[in-house]
Amino acid sequence: MPITLRPLEAASEPAWDAFVDAMPTGTFFHRAAWRRLIAEEFGHLTFYTYAERDGAIVGVLPLVQMKTLLFGNTLTSVPFCVYGGPLAAEADAAEALADYAASLLAETGASAVEFRHREPVVSDWTERPDLYVTFRKPIVADNEANMRAIPRKQRAMVRKGIQNGLSSVVEHDATRLHRIYAESVRNLGTPVFSRRWFMSLMHRFRDCADIVTIMHGETPVASVMNFYFRDEVLPYYGGGTFAARQVAGNDFMYWEVMRRAADRGHRMFDFGRSKLGTGAFAFKHNWGFEPAKLPYRYKLAPGQEIPDHNPLNPKYALFIAAWKRLPLLVANAVGPHLVRGLG
Repeated sequence: MPITLRPLEAASEPAWDAFVDAMPTGTFFHRAAWRRLIAEEFGHLTFYTYAERDGAIVGVLPLVQMKTLLFGNTLTSVPFCVYGGPLAAEADAAEALADYAASLLAETGASAVEFRHREPVVSDWTERPDLYVTFRKPIVADNEANMRAIPRKQRAMVRKGIQNGLSSVVEHDATRLHRIYAESVRNLGTPVFSRRWFMSLMHRFRDCADIVTIMHGETPVASVMNFYFRDEVLPYYGGGTFAARQVAGNDFMYWEVMRRAADRGHRMFDFGRSKLGTGAFAFKHNWGFEPAKLPYRYKLAPGQEIPDHNPLNPKYALFIAAWKRLPLLVANAVGPHLVRGLG
């Protein structure tokens, strides 16, 4: 039977997710719920498409058009997520989905299609020069063994948090997380997401997400939103206050996420994406995680270059420096309007 491409509709979402769950290379960011989340919260057009053969799904492509005045027009699989690209059980399905994405370049006037592969499916597209890596490491049921697996200096920071009397609570209301996260990213010179985005994520993924917040006495000092997929835990949106640095709050926070996830039966800790040469890269490496290159691939329109909206781009240096000095209320008001084009 030939392959047929079909747009994802609400009735097909359970079959889409069942396919993602069954594929060894499927990721949390391939899940169907991201389509409506991104469309509703950011107003972007979505082109979620699946390949079907003889009535069965054999491939999926979560694809979004991000079109803004400031940051241009691109097709991305998947914006606001670190993994994506076509997921296929058959080579023909992968090829058909990639060809479909390429055909949308002219139709939408986009400058590029970006596949955020963790493991590449297409090989003849342009690969981004080294920039992003991911950090993933198995964890075990024995938390003493997980603690011993942390390198000595980093383990000392976790124990410092314990000695400082830090504790953790699990939440599903994103209010405290957003307040802490907003301060953290403002200090880094990065626009913040809206609180509504965090609330929507927690509502849509209420069966597989939580928030771990670190308390110093009665004061929250660090917080992180975590996603759970199969046997993996993915701490995703997190940050700490200035006070967290004094008491090793961030170090203790990720230990608590690991400890709690191990107790729940999860066996893979995905520390997420970082850029080479950054503080986040060094922090994760210090935990004993080895970086794995993320081989993102691009189909470029004639005369176009790979989009480069990351904070390491020198053209954003003055903007970042100015953003760090903004009052938090101003940064929180303006940031969500900018971040929709920075997915």
